[in-house]
Amino acid sequence: MVQEHDYNSRPVPGADVINFDGQGVISYRFKMKKMKILKDVIALKFKTSESEGVILHGEGQQGDYITLELRRGRLLLQINLGSNQYGSILGHTSVTSGSLLDDHHWHSIVIERYRRNVNFTLDQHTQHFRTNGEFDHLDLDYELTFGGMPYSGKPVSGGRRNFKGCMESINYNGENITDLARRKKLDSSSLRNLTFSCVDTHTFPVFFNSTSFLQLPGRRDHNMVSVRFQFRTWNPSGLLLFSSLADGMLELSLNDGKVTAHINVTQQKNLRVDIASGVFVSLK
Repeated sequence: MVQEHDYNSRPVPGADVINFDGQGVISYRFKMKKMKILKDVIALKFKTSESEGVILHGEGQQGDYITLELRRGRLLLQINLGSNQYGSILGHTSVTSGSLLDDHHWHSIVIERYRRNVNFTLDQHTQHFRTNGEFDHLDLDYELTFGGMPYSGKPVSGGRRNFKGCMESINYNGENITDLARRKKLDSSSLRNLTFSCVDTHTFPVFFNSTSFLQLPGRRDHNMVSVRFQFRTWNPSGLLLFSSLADGMLELSLNDGKVTAHINVTQQKNLRVDIASGVFVSLK
């Protein structure tokens, strides 16, 4: 089995941090054009407020690949040590871990592979699994990219988004990727705004319990209301927003898992408009 290591410590102040803008990637080019890898150790820390984004990717012309990405706020690791054209050997293996990882907090990742045995660690939780198929080596060509798919990648990319956020202490098989990038030993030309500090987001999540609320001042003498926000909850029902208007009220609520907007205009014969999850109903 693969040995476990403690990579779950908090980010060290002053350690190498790279801010990814969601546009470019960092490319770690192999010394040889083709690598036949029996053992991998990949470690890094990340934080983001985006629920989608490719963290790392590598692929080979024989169909091997490894991809780690955020999908709907969860980590998805996909690895293939090889398949054959007859379909009798299928090497694709997919493992997910975590949830709500787009919380703009630091999370630690370690991937340890020896042959087909893999330890996949997120923070303090480790999953042990064995890859599908019959092959032991990960055959990669040219490079391993961090922060997204390579621009010369194959159609397998499937329109995936690049990672937008911060990574720290990226280490691949003993190579300090962030240090190499700082010393301009890696190809980071696609990262136009490569910065070695974590740019904090200007948006902050707010947690509400069953009794709390947030009250903001209104704007007088305005005939238009514009509201935009994102939310997530495990509760099927609850009041999301309420506002008194000069001639009525606006209410946005969650009912049985469906978002419903109620607009009541009292000066127009009690006109009430209900919009529920895209279905428009007008009640006079």
